[in-house]
Amino acid sequence: MRTQVVIIGSGPCGLLLGQLLHGSGIDNVIVDRVGRDHILGRVRAGVLEEGTVGKLRAVGAADRLEREGLPHDGYEIAFAGRTMRIDLSGLTGKRVTVYGQTEVTRDLMDLREAAGLTTIYGADDVMLHDFDGEAPHVTCVQNGRELRIDGDFIAGCDGYHGVARKSVPARAISVFEKVYPVGWMGLLADVPPVRDELVYANHIRGFALCSMRSHTRSRYYVQCPTDDRVEDWTDDRFWDELRRRLPEDIAEAVTTGPSFEKSIAQLRSFVAEPMRFGSLFLAGDAAHIVPPTGAKGLNLAASDAHYLHAALAEFYADASRAGLDAYSATALARVWKAVRFSWSMTMLLHRFPETGDFEQRMQETELDYIAGSAHASAAMAENYVGLPY
Repeated sequence: MRTQVVIIGSGPCGLLLGQLLHGSGIDNVIVDRVGRDHILGRVRAGVLEEGTVGKLRAVGAADRLEREGLPHDGYEIAFAGRTMRIDLSGLTGKRVTVYGQTEVTRDLMDLREAAGLTTIYGADDVMLHDFDGEAPHVTCVQNGRELRIDGDFIAGCDGYHGVARKSVPARAISVFEKVYPVGWMGLLADVPPVRDELVYANHIRGFALCSMRSHTRSRYYVQCPTDDRVEDWTDDRFWDELRRRLPEDIAEAVTTGPSFEKSIAQLRSFVAEPMRFGSLFLAGDAAHIVPPTGAKGLNLAASDAHYLHAALAEFYADASRAGLDAYSATALARVWKAVRFSWSMTMLLHRFPETGDFEQRMQETELDYIAGSAHASAAMAENYVGLPY
């Protein structure tokens, strides 16, 4: 099989890149080790920047998002028994949209299928070959049949645990990583959200977040130790702990109900440099991970897809390699700023094992400063809505 770009991974990053390339007349094949149902079974957050929504709109994947997505003009932060609101629209003229990552993935999958584009699901033994040579190609096994896909370029969009980054020799890549000593216990329930906008909470017992998927489905999180097990968290224990960490008026308004999904997420900051190795380009979680505090993971995947598409479109239209040569540095400049913001939000809102009374007062003082400073609030809002591409 011959194509122009082989994309490894059919998450939002790979699917969006595939649709962008298709719109520019660039042939592409997606390869994924798991199936469509498995991918759509993953529960992921979804706070979309305007840039991400714009990319989805550009490829024709925003119809359902426009109908069902929840535009948010701000969010609240609770601390020291009070709340402040970050007015995103008032401070930046922009907003974010709450729309689940699983739904983004479904919309892009449906669009790709309708266009008749090739996706190879359930691919075993995926291997990348000669991406630093003259004949880059990918081999895999599907239903016992060996496949070879030759291409001009390979895009590694297969996530943190994927094969793309692991195919790069260790001497050629630098890794920057911070693993935070806390996790997020998350609960999904068909109950109305406690607020119309997200509520982040800094509390002596730990972080909490009140989020939602729709007007009738809520997603809540509480900080927990990394060695906790989901089985240790009954619904009653979760609801009780969540309400302890919220101001009294918000806690009293929480509607409880049976959960239908619970999970614990480890918090991590991770960046791999560079993001290009010959004809192999890394994008999305294959190259970087951020803690969910700043709502940047999916949005960084979209910006990577934007930059890589632009570089490939320039190459095929003008035979110019300028964009390809600049891809890594261009993408990483935005990545690191998002990593900084996610790190700063995580450090500001969580209580870590080493956090004492002094550090807690510093967090509360910083939050009080932000609440009283238009400039500090604007800086937080600017980063939350997303820096320009």
